Order: sequence, then C-alpha cells, then structure tokens
Amino acid sequence: MVLPRRRGGHNHNPCPCPCPRRAALPPAALLLLFLLAAVALLYVSPPPLSDHPALASSRHRSSHALLNSSGGGGGGLLEPARREISRVPRGGWTAADDQWGSKLASKFYGCSNSSSKFPDSSVITHPDRYLMIVTSGGLNQQRTGIIDAVVAARILNATLVVPKLDQTSFWKDASDFAQIFDADWFISSLSKDVRIVKVLPEIGGKVRAPHRMRVPRKCTPRCYLNRVLPALLKKHVVRLTKFDYRLANRLDSDLQKLRCRVNYHALRFTDPIQEMGEKIIQRMRERSTHFIALHLRFEPDMLAFSGCYYGGGEKEKRELGVIRKRWKTLHASNPEKERRHGRCPLTPEEVGLMLKALGYTNDVHIYVASGDIYGGERTLEPLKALFPNLHTKETIASKDELAPFSKYASRMAALDFIVCDGSDAFVTNNNGNMAKILAGRRRYLGHKRTIRPNAKRLYSLFLTRGNMSWDAFSSKVHMFQKGFMGEPKELRPGRGEFHENPSTCICEKTDPKTLAKSNPRSQQGLSNGTEGGKATSEPTVPDNTGEELGGSGEEEDDAPMEKEDDAPVGKGDDAPVEKEEIVDTEAEDDALVRPDDPELEEVLSD
Repeated sequence: MVLPRRRGGHNHNPCPCPCPRRAALPPAALLLLFLLAAVALLYVSPPPLSDHPALASSRHRSSHALLNSSGGGGGGLLEPARREISRVPRGGWTAADDQWGSKLASKFYGCSNSSSKFPDSSVITHPDRYLMIVTSGGLNQQRTGIIDAVVAARILNATLVVPKLDQTSFWKDASDFAQIFDADWFISSLSKDVRIVKVLPEIGGKVRAPHRMRVPRKCTPRCYLNRVLPALLKKHVVRLTKFDYRLANRLDSDLQKLRCRVNYHALRFTDPIQEMGEKIIQRMRERSTHFIALHLRFEPDMLAFSGCYYGGGEKEKRELGVIRKRWKTLHASNPEKERRHGRCPLTPEEVGLMLKALGYTNDVHIYVASGDIYGGERTLEPLKALFPNLHTKETIASKDELAPFSKYASRMAALDFIVCDGSDAFVTNNNGNMAKILAGRRRYLGHKRTIRPNAKRLYSLFLTRGNMSWDAFSSKVHMFQKGFMGEPKELRPGRGEFHENPSTCICEKTDPKTLAKSNPRSQQGLSNGTEGGKATSEPTVPDNTGEELGGSGEEEDDAPMEKEDDAPVGKGDDAPVEKEEIVDTEAEDDALVRPDDPELEEVLSD
C-alpha cells in the first residue's frame, strides 16, 4: 500500500533510524532575539564624530571657529552622502606607527659636500671685486637672501661683505647680522667656498662707494654675469638692494650644494639665542618624551590677507577689513572660494581635529610658535580642549629670560625657529618662508616628521564631519594627508622651492657591495658629490632665460617672479595616490604668500 504524501514539507523519513525533531521557536522568542541583536549593534557601532569623547568641546564652538558655511551666508553648506571607512587606506600612514618619524628616514641622509670640480675660493676669487647685499623682509625671508648672496658671490668670483639685514620694513627690527647669526663661524665655515669679510676694505688706498643696483627675480647665473659682472668690473663694489628671491631656483649641482652648506651648516644663531632656544626645548622634553611644534600663523594680518571668514560675524569682518585696506593691491575676496581652494589657514580647532585624527593623543605636549592669535585665548579654547598641554615661549621661559630678545622681532622668531627645528613633529598651518625652510631642513637632517595640512581636501571634510563616524573621519584625514607628512620622496626632485625640497643635497643609501661594483671610485666619498650614496637627480638646468639679456639693472622696479613648472603630478595637486606614486603638493603652495606685492611679502614672509 502506498502511503499518501503529506503537504507542508513535513514528510516522514523512511529511514528506520529515529532522528530528533527541531523544536520550533514561538514568535515572541524570535522577536526578543531580534531586539537583543539590534541593541548589541547600537553598542558596538562607532559613535558619530560630534559625540566622540575627544570632541565634547566642539559642541560649544568659539566665536571665531569655522561655521558650516565658511562664506557666512549658507552658500557653502555641502551635504554629500555619508561614507563609512572602517580602516586606514592600504599603504597610508597609521596612528600606530611613524607618529614621530618616518620608517624610511634611515635610508636617506644629507649630502652637501662639493665635488672635485668645485675649486677653492682662493683660486677663483678676484681681489678687486666686492659684493654687498641688503636683505628684505622677516627673519626667514632674510635667511633665503643670505643663502643666495653667498652663491651669487661665488658666481661672480667676488668677495662677499657680510650681508646687511632689513631694519626698516614691517618688522622694524634694528638687529644687525652679528646680533642674530654667528658671523665668525659664517665666515670661517665658508672660507673654501667664498671669501667673506665683515666690512668693506679700502681698494687702492681708498674706500669706494658701492654701485647700487637690483637684479630681477630668479636671476640665473648667466643673468648675473650679463647684468652684474660688467658693473663689478667697472665699479669694483656693487650693492644689490632688496635681495630676496633674486637667484634662480634651479642651479647646477655644486651651486645647490653650496646653498645647503650655507643654510644647514654656516648659518648658526648667536650663542645667547641658541642657548635660550635649547633651554626651551629641554623644558619641553622634561614635560614629555616627544612634543609637537605648531606654527599656527593665525594672527590678524594673515587672516586679513587671506580674505577668509571664520564665523565671527560683523565684528570679525569689520576688524579684518580695516587691516586688509592697508594693502591697496588686495581686491575684494570670496571667502567661500578662498577656503574651497585651500587658501585659508585652518582654525586652531581644525588643526586639533586633524592631529587627533592622525592618532596623536590628548596627553601630547604642543609648543605653539605664533604671534598674537586673533581672538586670543577664546580662539585657542577648542584646541586646548583637544590638547590641554599647550605651551609658548612666554609660558616656558620667564620674562627676565626673554628680556634680551623680546624687543626684537627677529630674535624672538629665531627662538621659535630653534624650538620648531628641535621638535619631534613640526606642524605648519601656512606655507610661508619659515614653513618652507624648516620643511627642507628637516628633510636634510633625517626626514623628521613634518605635517602640512592638505587644506584643499580637508575643507569639505570639516564641513560634513558631523555626518560621519569618528572612524570614517579619521580614515579620510589619513587619506587626504598622504603626501603631506614629510616622507622621503614626497616631492619630485626639482619641484617647488629648493629651500623646501633640497633634493640635490639628499642622498639615498645604497648597498655597499653593489656600489663598489658599479663605482670603483666610491671610496672617495666626499669628492664624488654623492658621498657614498645615490644622490637624488634634478631636471637639467636651462642655461638662459628671457630676463638675462639687456638692461643695466640699476635700481630697477621688481620684475615679476617667474612661475616655476609646478604642474600637478598624477590626477591632481593633492589627490591620494597609489603606494609607489610621488605626490606633488606644490600647485597651491604660494596661496598664502603671493609674490606680486613686495609689501605683502614683508608682512607675510614668516
């Protein structure tokens, strides 16, 4: 007899072996399990950014913090779809490692010794040629002028008179060279490269009045030979005025290495300045093993120049507007556009959020190198909420200790320079001269961690940070900051200003066995120009430019600064790139320090 098949899928197993039957859960039990699972997911999911424990203070923003609409009128509010990123992008810099340095740094070193083709100054210097220069701007702009003056004297085979510092510009600092730099060391350390004297001597038994002239911006060696040498041969003494950015960025290898020897070895601060700076560093290290130096650059003049808006209402617009009117060349700005293009300094709060996202904890000690912050302590409150251990030279040193320096802008700037240089991580909030010089110096001295905010990419991220989890925000910051962390080879050789990217003076270590096989003369070390390693190559230096021909150069007006070839690498100037790509971060480098107004350069040079 055939048994009928039952409906509902509950067929009896014809197997004679008995099998246990599953007990069906009642609907109420299923509902309870579902509710428990939902509650568990709520507990383990990452909190929204605005509720992150580190950001409790962000709910109470200072009056000068960035509004969601950076233009102040709501037009800048962006609401892109929320994206969750559960981990740092592959190959990116993570919070767990490299906070205080690059793992690749040990493979590179500074190499600035001259080659065997660079003769001693005693051989090439003419006894009746003297070059004098007058620098311009703040301390670090003047530093670039001093460096280039040494190279210019070498090109002209002339004796250099110790440079005269700018004492009349915006900074109103009466210090002379020997009151800021060690003049004796400067002269002796460069004696084989350029003959340098402290004062102009008599020539032919009499003191000659210098012939005053000015060379164009970024004047090449041929330009100096065509414009300055004829006057030097005739007058014997030439004074180059307003000597800033007056030498080409790209030079041959030996001249670039001379720049490095001046910048990183010959220019030492005087003992009182150096000792005070080192004392501040020592006191910072007594508080913490590692510390960050932050060049905040959030003073009223910088904000007024930027044309940006920080949410301070009519009071802010009125105050910064008055300052902005001092410069006739500045036109009306579009705050939303300026910020969108990365031309606005980050607020102190935004700097803090960036550092927090990069993995720095709130017990980190931060040295703030800055002048008077716009908005004062109230502006710093959000940063202090994220990183309570904030210090300045005024809080680390006593008034009596700072008294010899406090009346001189350049000497106070020198103290900040020393502390920033000695920090474990240096964070810059603009791309002025101090930021560029320190970035280059830190590359040369071991690729110490140097962080520059990718303001253009971070802009939209800050606007929408309340719509994403902290993990998503942190991951995006890591992604956007790749290429802006001071890693080796972030910039291609020859890109940007040489003071920021001294690629000719940075060598990569090579396997000694491989080097010995490929170069039997490698044991010569210092005489081969690579000092036992592989030097980073630069593009070929052109031997002529349009500015070199014609014109006497006598007290000329400033020629416009030529635009270097700073085209973006890859897909964009600051787009994330694959692991093996090199990021070019130069397309917006001069957004905050535009070179077309000499007065603005003086104000914003540091």
